[in-house]
Amino acid sequence: MLTERPGISLPPRSTKPRKTGLTCVVDKGLGLTSAEDILTAVHPYVDIWKIGWAGAYIMSDLGQRLALLRRFDVRPCFGGMMFEICYQYKQYSEYADWLKALGVELVEVSNGSLHIPEPEKRQMIEYFAKRGFVVLSEVGSKDITYTMAPDEWAACVHADKDAGAWKVILEGRADASAGIYSPDGTLQEPIIEGVLNSGISSDDLIFEGPHKRQMAKFVSMIGSNVSLGNIPLEEVLNLECIRLGLRGDTVLQFHAG
Repeated sequence: MLTERPGISLPPRSTKPRKTGLTCVVDKGLGLTSAEDILTAVHPYVDIWKIGWAGAYIMSDLGQRLALLRRFDVRPCFGGMMFEICYQYKQYSEYADWLKALGVELVEVSNGSLHIPEPEKRQMIEYFAKRGFVVLSEVGSKDITYTMAPDEWAACVHADKDAGAWKVILEGRADASAGIYSPDGTLQEPIIEGVLNSGISSDDLIFEGPHKRQMAKFVSMIGSNVSLGNIPLEEVLNLECIRLGLRGDTVLQFHAG
């Protein structure tokens, strides 16, 4: 027989449907049974389920997967690569029609892998927003040799927001090796500071942080309700514990007495 839990004072945490403190996971092709098991355990803490890369295009169980996500009140999104390839083939209108038919309201618009000039990317943000989609734009390149000054990052974020993006993702790759990270996974803090000091609210951003040390860093910098992306599915409970000071990484931040 279960007894009442001990009384612990947790930091304020947003609840679903969240506008801040989003946890955006990345699905690398997990089986449906395993996905259901994970969602059964942690669905209150998962907001956006990104099907990685352009993997949605070749998934044989895509319809079943989307139905599973709807059952657990988790919003699906296809990776930015899906948009970039469709744009390259001038199939963005057909892509929008496909998403509508599938009932997918979130769309990621990026230019991190294929060359899409910034003005054209903004036009696409406007295009999808006007068609009723909730747009997640992404700033930054997946090319580890490509660098951009902090003020350029900030300018791109402002422009994407002005074009109609709901949230702007700061690129970090699934392995934290590019964009806001150095190739060794070290956070390039001047980029983050440059964006935040430019007048952009952290509430408008999703920081990609796939590893524990990066999750803890952003929670320490911004707080429990920082929005984080590219979270591995097996790390959802870990992240929620970090957000609430239930791990050693952040316990002193929230429970020091």
